[in-house]
Amino acid sequence: MKNSTDGRELEKAKSHIIVEIIHYVPNAVLSKTIIKKTTGNVTVSSFDAGEELEEKHSPFDTYVQIIDGSAELIIDNKLFTMKLGEGIIIPPFQT
Repeated sequence: MKNSTDGRELEKAKSHIIVEIIHYVPNAVLSKTIIKKTTGNVTVSSFDAGEELEEKHSPFDTYVQIIDGSAELIIDNKLFTMKLGEGIIIPPFQT
């Protein structure tokens, strides 16, 4: 059985398989918010090979975990090469 958010938050107190919640779209970045709160959101994203996001500023910590493939992240001008299973916390940008 596949999990699907259909625009709703994920069910609480239930196990979820993130790779079944979001899929790859050729030549695109796809994002789906799975928890939305005033204190911050949890969003799952998939990136096709070669796709990237522009620099992003957030008032909250951002956690990135690689659940398939690999990725390069630049945080405070430092390059991180992330592999399957690795995660990193990106600190909020101070204004």
